[in-house]
Amino acid sequence: MRMINRRHFVALAAGGVLLAQQKARAQGLPAHEAALYDAAKKEGEITWYTGQMQAEPSEAIGRAFGERYPGVKVNVVRSASQVAFQRLAQDMRARVNQCDVFSSTDYSHAAHLKRNEQLMAYRPENAKGLIEVAQKAADPDGFFQITYLGLYLMARHSKNVSEADAPKSWRDLTDPRWKDRVAVGHPGYSGAITAWCLMMQEKFGAGYFKELERNRPLIGRSSGDPVTTLNAGERMIGAAIPSATTLLSISRGNPVTLIYPTDGTLVVPSPTGAMRSAPHPNAAKLFMEFVTSPAYHTATRAYFGESLRPEVPPPPGAKALDSIPLYTPKPEDVEAKAQEVKDLWRDTFGI
Repeated sequence: MRMINRRHFVALAAGGVLLAQQKARAQGLPAHEAALYDAAKKEGEITWYTGQMQAEPSEAIGRAFGERYPGVKVNVVRSASQVAFQRLAQDMRARVNQCDVFSSTDYSHAAHLKRNEQLMAYRPENAKGLIEVAQKAADPDGFFQITYLGLYLMARHSKNVSEADAPKSWRDLTDPRWKDRVAVGHPGYSGAITAWCLMMQEKFGAGYFKELERNRPLIGRSSGDPVTTLNAGERMIGAAIPSATTLLSISRGNPVTLIYPTDGTLVVPSPTGAMRSAPHPNAAKLFMEFVTSPAYHTATRAYFGESLRPEVPPPPGAKALDSIPLYTPKPEDVEAKAQEVKDLWRDTFGI
């Protein structure tokens, strides 16, 4: 008979505890999740390319998934949406299947992937419980879901710009008094900034960007970059910045105050889809169930993400959506006009 030494005994005991924990956790899952979880554990991991939330909340989402489904790890690859899409395109050209699930703030990315038959047809059971606006904006054929509702607005440095003096509208950003005082992201890197540029072009015409250029805004990459700039006091006004990132910054004591533009807050329904060539297909399906579940929106609420589940309340400090003017670009406009507005931006700002 094989002798079991103390080290082997401890290892076996630890493995038994882990197995018991996994079984207990699985017993608390809905039947459709439990079945996927059993299959996903054999795959062990997924790789998630995302440009929706910033790095910290994205990593927190990965941890929350791992806590709900022990034994399945999320490899979070976070970047601006355009960068994430470019990386995915490079993988495809190299015939490397690395990404299991792709999330973007650019609706046209998901539409493109669907059109080229690169997304998996999978309609999560949990998606039935999403709020109406998310269900209506999802792909009708089940190739992608809306998992993030991005709100993009303005903010001021509270100590250096009073409420009375602050810009009230997007048009106000072109006032010469804000020269060298505004920070904004770049449509070449951020899908949200692309949507904002389309909004500005529709409202004010292409000349708006020339007027804004005269004020020499500090141009970053991600839509969240201006929040960091405001925190440091390098600029006084952040333009087209995400509500969630800004509210998180405010909660940590930074002197920043949100501004809801009188001419409309940009709302960007942001898609997530599992890849048809996903190397971990069952884990990818499980992740799609997770990102449409109350557990996901509970995790993102801690980082001031808008809840898309009626069971999860909206983030603290945010205005109710029905109390402010909103603007949502048409998906077909984003897809058809995105490159045109990016070219206009580069021609105007030189970057």
